[in-house]
Amino acid sequence: MKKRIDWDQYFMIQAALLASRSTCKRLSVGAVLVRDKRIIGSGYNGSVAGDVHCIDEDCCLRDGHCVRTIHAEMNALLQCARFGTSTDGASVYVTDFPCLQCTKSLLQAGITQINYLRNYHNDDYAMRLITLKGVKLHQIKLDANILDEVNLDQYIHLKD
Repeated sequence: MKKRIDWDQYFMIQAALLASRSTCKRLSVGAVLVRDKRIIGSGYNGSVAGDVHCIDEDCCLRDGHCVRTIHAEMNALLQCARFGTSTDGASVYVTDFPCLQCTKSLLQAGITQINYLRNYHNDDYAMRLITLKGVKLHQIKLDANILDEVNLDQYIHLKD
């Protein structure tokens, strides 16, 4: 009988799987909101529902940033808001360290722990806010044996 994966690995793999739905050409990101070991919301980065996708019509860049894309963390928070699910006291599992705007939104929504797979332009002010709010920060490394079993590496590059 094979060993069950731990909760951190499980939820991070869920985030990675969500990233495979991303419509962004620049970076595929997935996010899962979790409370009491239950997924309460999820998201990936992509366009507003009904709009064209960057993978189909290229990015809509302004000042070096794609303005078409909604970040995975925001989509997860917005999903909870839309369906009336409180995020107070929840954790987030996200494939890439949240940007400053997403960090501020996560903190304001009551997220108490940020779990991330990869560092990505970690903002000094975001780090300051995380410390100020006493939010736990945890980088998760996915077990290589698990990656081989689930074969997610074909969608996004998870191995260092």
